Amino acid sequence: MTGDEKHSTSATSTLDVLWVLYSDILRLDAENPENPERDRFYLSKGHGPMAYYAVLAARGFLTPSELESFGGYDSPLGNHPDRTLVPGVDIGSGSLGHGLALAAGTAVALRIQRSIARVFVLIGDAELDEGSNMEAIQFAARSKLGNLSAVVIDNDSAGLGWPGGIASRFEVEGWSTSDVDGRDQSALRRAFRLDHADRPHVVVAHVEKKES
Repeated sequence: MTGDEKHSTSATSTLDVLWVLYSDILRLDAENPENPERDRFYLSKGHGPMAYYAVLAARGFLTPSELESFGGYDSPLGNHPDRTLVPGVDIGSGSLGHGLALAAGTAVALRIQRSIARVFVLIGDAELDEGSNMEAIQFAARSKLGNLSAVVIDNDSAGLGWPGGIASRFEVEGWSTSDVDGRDQSALRRAFRLDHADRPHVVVAHVEKKES
């Protein structure tokens, strides 16, 4: 893709996770992207959507030729994804710290509707510096949201960190947790398929840190 992309590292750090989710985990249909029983995927780490658009194109939500307009004037493929413009995108994102709370709220709504749909949200490790995430972590666990899974891309960019690592931040609140190599697609598949019954699950995907 071409265009004025300022966050290529943020994008490429998510590529393996996105590919596994869209190839093997998420129940989606490119021909019916608004199916109410579909799984939801929220890209909270929305300031680096380049890999996201590429995977959407590979799975039939976009055409490869549309990728050429990425970041261009009047292109639907902006530097932050827009759910009103891009098929398959469930939230507009890019302002950090909101995705996990939105995902938890959606998981509650789906449970009330007795829907089989699940919610997956991808966040960056630096997003955990936002206090809204701590509230969402607590709420999701107390609400026993077994239909919610989060994946944290850990490229060691968080400013505050967490004693014992990121997984412990979720585990202490009652989440099911997995720590995996974020480039190992087999390990990612196993982690996403882990049975977590009546509690939310987080996959901490460790990737290499890129020097700016």
